[in-house]
Amino acid sequence: MAKITAAQVKELRDRTGLAMMECKKALEESNGDIEQAIDDLRKNSGLKAAKKAGRIAAEGAIATRVSADGSYGVMVEVNSETDFVARDDNFLGFVDQVADKLLATRETDIAKLTEGDLENAREALVQKIGENITVRRATLVEGAVIGEYVHGGRIGVISVLSAGDAEVAKDVAMHVAAVNPRVCKPADMPEAELQQEKDIILAQPDMANKPADIAEKMIGGRLKKFLSENSLTEQPFIKNPDQSVGAYVKAAGGEVVSYERFEVGEGIEKKEEDFAAEVAAQVAGR
Repeated sequence: MAKITAAQVKELRDRTGLAMMECKKALEESNGDIEQAIDDLRKNSGLKAAKKAGRIAAEGAIATRVSADGSYGVMVEVNSETDFVARDDNFLGFVDQVADKLLATRETDIAKLTEGDLENAREALVQKIGENITVRRATLVEGAVIGEYVHGGRIGVISVLSAGDAEVAKDVAMHVAAVNPRVCKPADMPEAELQQEKDIILAQPDMANKPADIAEKMIGGRLKKFLSENSLTEQPFIKNPDQSVGAYVKAAGGEVVSYERFEVGEGIEKKEEDFAAEVAAQVAGR
């Protein structure tokens, strides 16, 4: 019998969504032949179809929750392969299950969060829907006032204020969802990004041959503009462009402390696939 490696088990599990031990057993019975193991699983366990190797789950949904006492909030991203499944009630029900458990346990380690009943539910959903489903990431924030906002199920934000009320915090979250600032406050901008922006400014045509003192003032002014455009607290508030977000929150008696923003699939490199060719290949293979 061929030695079954952890890599083989992982590949089969990624492609089928089945439990690790079930995949290991199938590989042992097929003498390590992954394609044969898939065929056997389809015959014996009702497996609908296996994913192609490298299939990427880059669609999905974002869910947020805030604790009953308003002291903390959570957010999670759950991925599917297609937007069609991301709108499916069964998939969305699973997303709710994950978000509810995240709120109850405050556990942001995905492996720990999903073990047990959630993993069983995920595997059952994979079998029912026929797509890979993954819980990608989760976050927890704490503070005096927590706001939450999800736009179209695809962009989620939780904001933290030092004081004020949840509606103000929600307004801040809506602004972050719409505008996507780089940082919360000017002081949060990484030095490397500031230096990169300074290099860009210095390379602009109107900076050529400027005396050092004038060049320094021009750089300072443009960096200040860059920071105001990319820092949440300095940006014009979307509901009232005459007022900055920071000023809006201050008028309500608080300050912006932090925020977290998730967008479905950000950072995942999606493969470009010829859907028509894929369907034709599947039909021909029946």
